[in-house]
Amino acid sequence: LARAENLSKMSSIPGSSDDEKLHNLTNFTYKDQAIWFLNAFWNSPEVGEGEAERLWGYVQKCGELDMEAHEEGHGLDEMQAHVLLESHNETLTVREMRAKLRETGAIGEKERPKKVPLVHYLLFRYNVSWRTMVNAVMGDNQEELAKAQAMLEAAQAACTEAQEREKAAKAAQRELEAALAELHAQEDAYNKRTEELKAKSETGGVVSRNRAKNELAQHLEEDPLPLRRAKLTTEAAKKRADKAAAAAEEALNAAKARFAEAEAYLEEVKAQGGSAEGSIWWMERELHESKKYLPTSRGGIAK
Repeated sequence: LARAENLSKMSSIPGSSDDEKLHNLTNFTYKDQAIWFLNAFWNSPEVGEGEAERLWGYVQKCGELDMEAHEEGHGLDEMQAHVLLESHNETLTVREMRAKLRETGAIGEKERPKKVPLVHYLLFRYNVSWRTMVNAVMGDNQEELAKAQAMLEAAQAACTEAQEREKAAKAAQRELEAALAELHAQEDAYNKRTEELKAKSETGGVVSRNRAKNELAQHLEEDPLPLRRAKLTTEAAKKRADKAAAAAEEALNAAKARFAEAEAYLEEVKAQGGSAEGSIWWMERELHESKKYLPTSRGGIAK
């Protein structure tokens, strides 16, 4: 129902009943389920900011386990759900978890879901009210959050562009190095032949010396075709490498600027207040993660 790109524009979950709202929420992506849950219980003692990093880990693990939809998925099959539970040292089974959720009314007595949405596990894990969750309102700063989300995506896109430019620059540099190696090999062969002809022109009989002198003159008059080709190839590779390096530098600077703008705006939104602190935390966390793919000299961080 809702995608990551428009969750920031939603102030409430659509639905005419709590059951319908929960059903709609379970169709959010893993990321959006976690963000909604975090927003709803940001000020609760059970969840709050202290559990945000754990929720981040749950989302990453779900995306890893979901072999079909990956991070775009919204529910794991029972086997995948058991792996998720085991990875976080949970001893319960999916059946036990669902039995508990049926007691609270989150799952109907006759309902037999084929998938395990992340939010079902979170409700069980933190033992919080699903009705409170689905009726949570995200405040009146949705416009600011949408803008922050757009700035985050622009920063991430700039980061991806910088990575692609860097790859292209490295590939161009490798081509240049290969061309230089070939050029050096041809120059070595040319110089070796020059020395051989010089030696022949200075030793032996008159006829052989004169023949060697003529060959040497012809040899020195013009570079042989392989050497000429190597020089041209190296010159072209040098131009491509310089152009690619300049483009990579420009893309890195643009990414750095985008990250700085997004971070500054998120700080501004935080200062204004609102009830979507979980969304803001998540955007900051994504910015932090994306910065691992930038050089430290351009505002990146170590992986």
